[in-house]
Amino acid sequence: MAEIGKPRLSLWRIIEMNIGFFGLQFSFGLQQANMGPIYGFLGADEATMPLLWLAGPMTGLLVQPIVGAMSDRTRSRFGRRTPYFLIGAIICSISLFLMPYSPTLWMAASLLWLLDAGNNVTMEPYRAYVADRLAPDQRPVGFLTQSAFTGLAQTLSYLAPSLLALVIDRNLLDANGIPQIVRIAFVIGAVLSLSTILWSVIRVPELPLTVKEEAMLDERPLTVRATLAEIRDAIAAMPRPMRQLALAMFCQWYAMFLYWQFIAFALARSLHGTADPATEGFRDAALTAQQLGAFYNLIAFVSALLLIPVVRRWGARSIHALCLTGSGLAMLAIPQIGGAGPLPLYAAMLGIGIGWAGMMGNTYVMLADAIPPERNGIYMGIFNMFIVIPMLVETLTMPLIYRPLLGGDPRNAIMLGGVLMLAGAVATMVVDAGRAVRRGDKVAA
Repeated sequence: MAEIGKPRLSLWRIIEMNIGFFGLQFSFGLQQANMGPIYGFLGADEATMPLLWLAGPMTGLLVQPIVGAMSDRTRSRFGRRTPYFLIGAIICSISLFLMPYSPTLWMAASLLWLLDAGNNVTMEPYRAYVADRLAPDQRPVGFLTQSAFTGLAQTLSYLAPSLLALVIDRNLLDANGIPQIVRIAFVIGAVLSLSTILWSVIRVPELPLTVKEEAMLDERPLTVRATLAEIRDAIAAMPRPMRQLALAMFCQWYAMFLYWQFIAFALARSLHGTADPATEGFRDAALTAQQLGAFYNLIAFVSALLLIPVVRRWGARSIHALCLTGSGLAMLAIPQIGGAGPLPLYAAMLGIGIGWAGMMGNTYVMLADAIPPERNGIYMGIFNMFIVIPMLVETLTMPLIYRPLLGGDPRNAIMLGGVLMLAGAVATMVVDAGRAVRRGDKVAA
């Protein structure tokens, strides 16, 4: 069906509707930057550590398609998507506050399950909210603004412990070896997670349902059986371009999960010659990884803004392939230049940042081109399976290949990520979506 016209939003309104994404991504950034070191402080083994990251892919696999389908069928005084934003934000805030106080490995892993469940309840309804609210030619601005907020939020979340270390002793530890600066950063994240979501939903509420949409909801009631049937039917009827995205998504997300899990351990070996999480060298490597993460997310923030006119002109597909190529070359370079000190690593972060901006923006531009608007929620939720399945596969396969194939060296894991990013760039070019959209164009679904 052809999508009808929607009221256009100013750039400032588009920014306001995505401020909640800032808090959501600050939460993700905290776990990306700190969960590996926290697990290390609490005694995790490198080879089996990926199993402790199962929370993200498993909750995403289970939660997001169901929540996406439910949000398509929800009718409330606040809208279809807003109730999920609020519930998820509350869960995230509570989990973030408790996480750095974990006395044991099992408690930290359990709280990560709750944190990721909350993030996943929020995530895809938020993506669908942007697709619902914006006209087709404004979607690149909307999704790349989300990508920009991802970069900005994760820049600050990665950098938070280092900034706190300017006024608090970085070696001030609790009884479990977790630095106090990490605790404070998580408390800040707990506050931002809820407050920014509230700002967005108050300032830019959802559009009221049309008469046609009301009639469709009457025909599709919100029940467990109907929701599960909707997921089954949507998977069976998945648009061809969305199916084509699966391979590219597998490669890039397997690679990023490798990076997040192993970068601190790789830098500990390259910069300080240590694999012992109890040493000051490892703690310094963790801070360096966070600083590099802050830098690549800053690059992602700037890149996402610069990509808006570029994607409008050239389309998301070809630009995304170039973004992934930059990220792949950077990951291949990191183990080679790490021994030269931290400064050369910042050059590699340019490629990581550009790739991350593309992953968080361009893929959703391509997806929104391909799916019917009345199914934005369910397909945004199913699309998350293209993210969490590679993470799940990585989590289950890395303990099997880490020592036999990668020599028990985290630097080799980073290089494997680089190869997969380049493969993802090639796979992106076969996707039949993501061409330039001009004002006034309609998207057929």
